[in-house]
Amino acid sequence: MTSSQSSTIARRPNYRRILLKLSGEALMGEQGYGVDVKVARSVAEEIKAVHDAGVEVAIVVGGGNIFRGVSASAQDMDRASADYIGMLATVMNAVVLQDALEKLGVYTRVMSAIDIPQVAEPFIRRRAIRHLEKGRVVIFAAGTGNPYFTTDSAAALRALEIKADVILKATKVEGIYSADPAKDETAELYDRISYQEVLEQQLKIMDASAISLCMDNNLPIIVFNMKTPGNIVRVIMGEPGVGTQVSAERATARTTIEPSIQHGA
Repeated sequence: MTSSQSSTIARRPNYRRILLKLSGEALMGEQGYGVDVKVARSVAEEIKAVHDAGVEVAIVVGGGNIFRGVSASAQDMDRASADYIGMLATVMNAVVLQDALEKLGVYTRVMSAIDIPQVAEPFIRRRAIRHLEKGRVVIFAAGTGNPYFTTDSAAALRALEIKADVILKATKVEGIYSADPAKDETAELYDRISYQEVLEQQLKIMDASAISLCMDNNLPIIVFNMKTPGNIVRVIMGEPGVGTQVSAERATARTTIEPSIQHGA
């Protein structure tokens, strides 16, 4: 942990319980496929810093680094069958992340929406909440357990079920932009934006069903860059200028960002 992280953790977190949405690609690193164990450890260290700050942490992890039901690798497979394969991929990622966290001394439970008792506990809402209350990190695997639903929808659903204060959507960019900053140098980085604006502008931060579920239940989402060390701690501490908050409030733009700055070039 860096000295800046240590000083940040000395303050009181803004959230008691969070749901962190991680893509499968977050565990892939620079590889074209699968899991980079060193990257998994780095992600685990970031999560441990939040856990050490006294925040209850639940995680939903995707499986796109291994298999995605709507990807080219699925080709002409039946969509339901392909989605079930994708769910199994999320279980694999969850176990990798569990192993990385427990090597750092963080007690972790994997709870699966499909029954795999040799690998993970079945998802039971009250048991999940109890794990969190006991200071364990809980990783929700296998999405919702149903085909045609993404892990974004699973993140929104699980966050509501465990009464999380916020969804933290980890990405590889600084937040939500008005346009693709790699293609439009006038793209604006938003400090905050409303659910309705995300839907109207078709901003692809999460799928529409996940955004709608959060909007109906007034559950805030913060989109931030997980690749910047310490960012997740900065988010839970409410540091200004980190990520974009999605809530009922209308958009406010932070600044105009050059693409080279946005990608850290």
